[in-house]
Amino acid sequence: MELFDVYPLMDLEPVSASGVRVAATDGRTYLDLYGGHAVISVGHSHPHYVDRLTAQAKRIGFYSNAVRNPLQVELARLLGEVGGHAEYRLFLCNSGAEANENALKLASFHTGRKRVVAFQGAFHGRTSAAVAATDDPTIIAPINGGHEVVFLPLDDEAAAERAITADTCAVIIEGIQGVGGVHEPAPAFLRTLRALCDRTGAVLVLDEVQSGYARSGDFFAHQRSGIAPDLITVAKGMGNGFPIGGVLVHPKFQAAHGLLGTTFGGNHLACAAAIAVLEIIRDERLLANARTAGEHLRTGLATIPGIVDLRGRGLMLGIDLEGPSGPVRQALLREHRLLVGSAKDKRTIRLLPPLTLSAAEAAEAVAAFEAVLRSIPTPVTP
Repeated sequence: MELFDVYPLMDLEPVSASGVRVAATDGRTYLDLYGGHAVISVGHSHPHYVDRLTAQAKRIGFYSNAVRNPLQVELARLLGEVGGHAEYRLFLCNSGAEANENALKLASFHTGRKRVVAFQGAFHGRTSAAVAATDDPTIIAPINGGHEVVFLPLDDEAAAERAITADTCAVIIEGIQGVGGVHEPAPAFLRTLRALCDRTGAVLVLDEVQSGYARSGDFFAHQRSGIAPDLITVAKGMGNGFPIGGVLVHPKFQAAHGLLGTTFGGNHLACAAAIAVLEIIRDERLLANARTAGEHLRTGLATIPGIVDLRGRGLMLGIDLEGPSGPVRQALLREHRLLVGSAKDKRTIRLLPPLTLSAAEAAEAVAAFEAVLRSIPTPVTP
């Protein structure tokens, strides 16, 4: 049997990793400024994380949600303490797509409606409702049809006023768009969405799958706006590589047995991983480090010729180049051993490093960008 070939692969085969460094079969060590799609939050192979997982695996790794699991209670308490929104309740699942799927389903149960408002450039996952709310027709199969979704321009308050009505089930928006190229809704726009949802009874869903867990320098990117969403979805950095996701549910929602469900969500190993991540973020002050290290990157990158736009906050940055990002990403990888990511716009590079990135490592990354961009000819505009 062979693999079903759906992934374009980098010419890289990692064999081990520590902190922000990845060692590969070619004998070289790479600086990881991508974190495997923003998943590696507290660094590769963090000792506390490894100890937590190892100790838990020696006790019990899995049992279903048909039994009590005190680790789930501990995780919910700690997430409320470290991340804020302590009054919310937590539903645990396995991924960001599953979190968004359950959030939209819960919104529909709550309102009795099915029309969803989403935004241009959005990416919410590949499951049925989540992919319908994703602004990419190429990944929406015929079977995903039938969902009522309207896509609005980001930060267009007039369009939102027209679209969010008494028949709107949910408004779903990313704290900072990831795949869409690191575009952040203005705080005032999020406040407008909150007011419109309050007026119409629609449910406001904040997708913090990529932008949450301290990545922006706030625990959740939306916290800068001062709003309280109805539902908040999380995953990626939540488990630092162990699959886990969740929905933070506002107290106004009614729970009922059988309303939502999952086999693997919130299992013992996943909870141990997620607890370790929160402890490390808290104890090592990674919120502050994300702000500091992110500012080192921004300051250094801002002066490099060939970069035409630089967006984002903390350690979630988008870089627009004058031409395609592919050759630059390849040169960074092969010549400077620097791992970076792409985005939907082929001119955009995404930086999503572990939150443990140091000032020295940020300077190393900036130097690599400068060397590559100075060596690549400026594209000629036709």
